[in-house]
Amino acid sequence: MTTTARPDLTVAVPRTWRRRSDPDRGVVVAARSVLLPASGFRPDLTLRAGPVMEPDAATWRAAALTGLAAVLVDFALEDDDVHDLEGHEVVYHRFAHRVGAADVLCDQWSWLVDGYGVTLTCSAAREDHPDYGDLFDAVAATVELTPRAA
Repeated sequence: MTTTARPDLTVAVPRTWRRRSDPDRGVVVAARSVLLPASGFRPDLTLRAGPVMEPDAATWRAAALTGLAAVLVDFALEDDDVHDLEGHEVVYHRFAHRVGAADVLCDQWSWLVDGYGVTLTCSAAREDHPDYGDLFDAVAATVELTPRAA
């Protein structure tokens, strides 16, 4: 049997954003802007973490995207990349989907550390994304993963 230990995990959330006090299982942080843009879609971010059964990050994220495509309305993958962010390999995806009348654009960063997966998803209406893209990148740069000692 293989066991995985949750890495120590930190992220900086914008001060003015309201955090959800009782997030769903597997959600470390869920936060939403207190400002409502003209688009009517309030930007948000969600940091999820949990054990990963797939053998590598590429397989894990491919399965996750297939799952998202099955549940999100008008899902469209717009960008994907693998790069180093703050000393860890990160899988990046940008995808779009619809929430009601809103065309939503999501930036998603995913890390796999010792069998434990962490995913940060930041969402804004497509028309608002240029105003939030740099903020989303800055939040992603604050994600710190430190494997726990055995």
